[in-house]
Amino acid sequence: MKPTLQAVADAVGVSRSTVSNAYSRPDQLSAALRQRILDAARQLGYPGPNPTARSLRRGYVGAIGVLFESRLSYAFTDPFAVRFLAGVAEAAERHGTSLLLVPLPADEPAARRAVENAAVDGFCVYCVGDEGWVVDVLRERGLPVVTTAPRDDAGPDDRYVGIDERAAARAVAAHVAGLGHRRVALLGDAVRPGAAPGEVRLADVADVAHPTTRARLAGFADAFAEVGVAWSGLTVLAATDNSRSAGATAVAAALAAPEPPTAVLACADVLALGVLDALAEAGRPPVSVTGFDDIAEAATAGLTTVRQPAEEKGRIAARLLLDPPADPAAGHVLLPTALVVRSSTGPVPGS
Repeated sequence: MKPTLQAVADAVGVSRSTVSNAYSRPDQLSAALRQRILDAARQLGYPGPNPTARSLRRGYVGAIGVLFESRLSYAFTDPFAVRFLAGVAEAAERHGTSLLLVPLPADEPAARRAVENAAVDGFCVYCVGDEGWVVDVLRERGLPVVTTAPRDDAGPDDRYVGIDERAAARAVAAHVAGLGHRRVALLGDAVRPGAAPGEVRLADVADVAHPTTRARLAGFADAFAEVGVAWSGLTVLAATDNSRSAGATAVAAALAAPEPPTAVLACADVLALGVLDALAEAGRPPVSVTGFDDIAEAATAGLTTVRQPAEEKGRIAARLLLDPPADPAAGHVLLPTALVVRSSTGPVPGS
């Protein structure tokens, strides 16, 4: 049998609480008595109180969970996610708190178990879709929750930090429309579950699966509607994931068409960089390309994009969890964005 705290207490001739204090409240004991207890524990092979049980007793784990809808590797490979997590980690370090990354499996029962069993003091919900059950399960656990976008049913006590996705996307699309582009393609991931890479037919932007992609595509559509291009006149391209290679694959057929788009507006910089890769490989005529996020590679590639503060978003998300404001309204944070125009956009060729 494994040695227990009681066995140590019996060996030293003290109470269980005295042994416990030797580990958790050493200031309550003399140095000599504490050393006797630790020596006895070492001789018996007792490793000390179970940290999980101790956390449960005090009602504090010392970790916040970051919940995201992707593979675990996404948190370490996606440039924007890396910057966001750096911001979360910076704020967590200041509070002496750890991070637990919790990817949501595609299987809902497994995802529920992951959410229900995560040993954390609160959750930051990052880039999760319309699965309302996720936040509902978190609320049932009685833990604080911060999302990176306001939910449609957000109440006054909900906490979130995000950007006006639609307005930011409208700004970059208005720039492209102002250059004279009317034959355009809109590229995003999570457009429709299970869609093959390339063009997808959607009756309305409301049919787009993921809320962030939906908001950005809606912003693009708003700007082109203002110059007379309806949703039905826009080409929508689906990427299988948010990666450079997926962007290149998704746009390949459109670029090879008899009348290719004169501009491609991507919902993320990594997808836009994939479009630039495809253009370079195909040797096609100039096509204007835009992204979203302004990751480091965007500047190197001369990519026109929307800048949003990734690290600041992460810092604020963690701060809202760890040091919630007294005024609930202060828990609703919309961060500024900026249009960054670079060399990847220009007038329609021949205009």
